[in-house]
Amino acid sequence: WYTHQPFQISSSGLCHLWAFTYILIFASDACKNVTLHVPSKLDAEKLVGRVNLKECFTAANLIHSSDPDFQILEDGSVYTTNTILLSSEKRSFTILLSNTENQEKKKIFVFLEHQTKVLKKRHTKEKVLRRAKRRWAPIPCSMLENSLGPFPLFLQQVQSDTAQNYTIYYSIRGPGVDQEPRNLFYVERDTGNLYCTRSVDREQYESFEIIAFATTPDGYTPELPLPLIIKIEDENDNYPIFTEETYTFTIFENCRVGTTVGQVCATDKDEPDTMHTRLKYSIIGQVPPSPTLFSMHPTTGVITTTSSQLDRELIDKYQLKIKVQDMDGQYFGLQTTSTCIINIDDVNDHLPTFTRTSYVTSVEENTVDVEILRVTVEDKDLVNTANWRANYTILKGNENGNFKIVTDAKTNEGVLCVVKPLNYEEKQQAILQIGVVNEAPFSREASSRSAMSTATVTVNVEDQDEGPECNPPIQTVRMKENAEVGTTSNGYKAYDPETRSSSGIRYKKLTDPTGWVTVDENTGSIKVFRSLDREAETIKNGIYNITVLASDQGGRTCTGTLGIILQDVNDNGPFIPKNTVIICKPTMSSAEIVAVDPDEPIHGPPFDFSLESSTSEVQRMWRLKAINDTAARLSYQNDPPFGSYVVPITVRDRLGMSSVTSLDVTLCDCITENDCTRRVDPRIGGGGVQLGKWAILAILLGIALLFCILFTLVCGASGTSKQPKVIPDDLAQQNLIVSNTEAPGDDKVYSANGFTTQTVGASTQGVCGAVGSGVKNGGQETIEMVKGGHQTSESCRGAGHHHTLDSCRGGHTEVDNCRYTYSEWHSFTQPRLGEKVYLCNQDENHKHAQDYVLTYNYEGRGSVAGSVGCCSERQEEDGLEFLDNLEPKFKTLAEACMKR
Repeated sequence: WYTHQPFQISSSGLCHLWAFTYILIFASDACKNVTLHVPSKLDAEKLVGRVNLKECFTAANLIHSSDPDFQILEDGSVYTTNTILLSSEKRSFTILLSNTENQEKKKIFVFLEHQTKVLKKRHTKEKVLRRAKRRWAPIPCSMLENSLGPFPLFLQQVQSDTAQNYTIYYSIRGPGVDQEPRNLFYVERDTGNLYCTRSVDREQYESFEIIAFATTPDGYTPELPLPLIIKIEDENDNYPIFTEETYTFTIFENCRVGTTVGQVCATDKDEPDTMHTRLKYSIIGQVPPSPTLFSMHPTTGVITTTSSQLDRELIDKYQLKIKVQDMDGQYFGLQTTSTCIINIDDVNDHLPTFTRTSYVTSVEENTVDVEILRVTVEDKDLVNTANWRANYTILKGNENGNFKIVTDAKTNEGVLCVVKPLNYEEKQQAILQIGVVNEAPFSREASSRSAMSTATVTVNVEDQDEGPECNPPIQTVRMKENAEVGTTSNGYKAYDPETRSSSGIRYKKLTDPTGWVTVDENTGSIKVFRSLDREAETIKNGIYNITVLASDQGGRTCTGTLGIILQDVNDNGPFIPKNTVIICKPTMSSAEIVAVDPDEPIHGPPFDFSLESSTSEVQRMWRLKAINDTAARLSYQNDPPFGSYVVPITVRDRLGMSSVTSLDVTLCDCITENDCTRRVDPRIGGGGVQLGKWAILAILLGIALLFCILFTLVCGASGTSKQPKVIPDDLAQQNLIVSNTEAPGDDKVYSANGFTTQTVGASTQGVCGAVGSGVKNGGQETIEMVKGGHQTSESCRGAGHHHTLDSCRGGHTEVDNCRYTYSEWHSFTQPRLGEKVYLCNQDENHKHAQDYVLTYNYEGRGSVAGSVGCCSERQEEDGLEFLDNLEPKFKTLAEACMKR
């Protein structure tokens, strides 16, 4: 980037520019002259340039231009107010800066110059400045967006220090050159002058960063590439735009001054933080136009109320025309308008009022659940809202609860109903005071007028021809419980409500639980039909209730209850309700007994207890001692033995009425009464043994278990008898245990000529008969069978089942079943065994084949257990006692099998 050759620059400057751009030249003193190079024609409301006002006068709060064709903004921007044509080459005006607080003032003189071209000159006598190092022309560059040209528009000149020693060709690359937007910039190869070919929109491209190259004709690059940034200066060419075409807000009526209605917002695509995007909001119209009720903050766009007189009942909606303008609201700024609709929401600021202050209606007596009147109200609040819907109430005159008033949801009327029948004879007229409020609370309760509207309703009661009236519904009379049959007393009385008389009313008994009394049809008096007993179970609290039906000549009826209060007579002696007493002798010497008397207390305690017995034995063994008025202590004496005793005790009340209670007293060897078990005393008589509930339950469970076992055995026996008979395919495999041992087995040798009928028959006889252990044929033992008619393992398995030794041992077989098995066995085995024996001679050497009959040498007497090919040949019941004396390893095997 640097050259080591000296670089010469003229003191007057070598940069010559075309003067169709805006160039600001500031004096060293900020308050001195400022020169602006401008075109010959300036359009209205166009930016001319900027003046640094802060450097001249920091505390200035008032800015004024001496020329009305120019306007100065706070940031020093100079704008034209009208179209200006520069007739001469220069035009000037003054910017006046002042501070109204301290009256300080300053001036800035601004000169406008129009230059056509500055010629490039070099004077040989100029003073030459020399520098050791110099970067090749990294001059910052900018251009105004939407420039009108003329194009190509000169931007700046790029030069390299090496041009003093080489012929330099200049070139550029990057956005705007060989990248989009293409061909926007180009540079002259020989001079390094940079040009723009067309206008640029800053909102699309804020800046361009291009790379400049300096090369020699032969391709040598004496300089490194130089980045050049071309900034696009903003022009106020975009209108501010509201975020919504129409804003809609809602606010309650009667709200306070300064209540926020809502906020509007607008955007501007111009460069941020400049006057082009400094927006100001305002309201330019209102419908209806007066009174003015809203204001808008110029910076934030927040709309607030300026009055508390918003009344929805007068105007329920306002429409505002709002404006936003850039350039901080200056008259030449770009502006946009929008619409804002403000809906006024309802509050309950109007009370419902009755359309009339008094009403008159009528209703027949004894009528219930009927509508008798409808009242209407007026309310200016919003219909079908809580501020409009009415709630009616009865304030006075409904102490007995005869009336009810509700709201008709559709019409908002108050409906007055009778919910409890009225009585003309008691009250001919009812005067009600009703009130009405809204569902929502009233918002102006602090006001002087009442928050409730009231009206008066007069209800006239109309008379009806009524039937008899049973009033009071429950009446009582008193009678002694021992009154004689036929005794009469006053009964239930009903009366005519109109005449207040009982004449002409007839009575009839409806209910009489025990049939003790009768009712006179004409007078209603009662007569004792059966003896009255106050202590009967149907009597509660000494009152006997019957139900009476009263009717008049017209057939109208009413029902009442007559309670007969039975006066007590001492007709019951006291008795002991608990007639069983247990005395644990180790811990107790007596027991407490309590007596009760069904009669009234005046005929009851104190009681007198005494032993009632004609024998002296009871007097010798027992003793009574009073504890209080209703209880006594029974204790034994002379150490009687354990057992049960009967002790008769007489109890008398205060008037001498008595009764005898025989107590069953048990003297027991126990700690508590629950531990006591009765013992029989031979002197008194035996007491039977009593089983508890758990013992009885155990007996029943045992019986049920026994029945289950019997049922299981019966089902198992019947299932075994119904098993089908299956003929085995190979009788040689019908042993209990199939072993691959090669040791000699039982001595069962058959002739090579084949089996004869005699041999098979002999073996079969061993199955069904009791002949012996087998049949010898030619000195050899035949197939062994079970002695004594017991079934072998072969016979068991011949029935189609696999049995263990225990299942076959001792199992008895019917004779018919054995015969049937023999015939089947004979017909099945004879041809097959004969065929196999015959095949023994089919060997090459005419010898017996090795896989058929083999002969073993006799090795001595067999084991005690006998042959493993059948169940048993021993005459004993089990014959397997030797199994109990096996070695330990065999016992371990037996235990493992039993676990499985």
